[in-house]
Amino acid sequence: MDKLIEYLLQFGALDSDQIQFISNKGKVVTLVTNEYFSEAGKTPKYVGFILKGIFRTCFYNNKGDDITHDFIDENNFVTDMQKFEAQAVATEYIQAITDCEVIVFTKKDWDDIGKTIANWDAITGLILRKCIGEILERRNFLVTGDATARYISFMKKFPTFINRIPLSYIASYLGMAQPSLSRIRKNISEKNAF
Repeated sequence: MDKLIEYLLQFGALDSDQIQFISNKGKVVTLVTNEYFSEAGKTPKYVGFILKGIFRTCFYNNKGDDITHDFIDENNFVTDMQKFEAQAVATEYIQAITDCEVIVFTKKDWDDIGKTIANWDAITGLILRKCIGEILERRNFLVTGDATARYISFMKKFPTFINRIPLSYIASYLGMAQPSLSRIRKNISEKNAF
């Protein structure tokens, strides 16, 4: 719970009673690799704070291809916030791509926190703004450059992801087929070998 509180305090002040209230509402859960945190066609049950692991958001296109839209790692919130808040049916999946440990809050508990802590909306508003900014920044490099440049940018932006995420998900995120990504990785390795 300490990591979550430390994260929240970056966005606003909380007194010891408020911290205790938030701590009492959260529950730590473990998800194994490939388990879904949220599924398309179902209403999201939780908002979570990732203590350990990586999730991906994905969907299936009209051809049935699995498309990775984003990655979310430690010390970040994970949920489809719009669908969670509205208690509406999700259109994307949120899947654990490593074993994950997450502090989760039900909709009722999340709403209770919002009703009890006066500055909660301000804190969550700042967090949401930060998350949107990070998503836009992460996506910017995907619209410029060729496939090799996109992969090099991905390696620079997310150096810890390379050995933790299956290549098929990285390829999907970068908008290329896995054999193409394998060729790019091989070419980069050969160039760096000399």
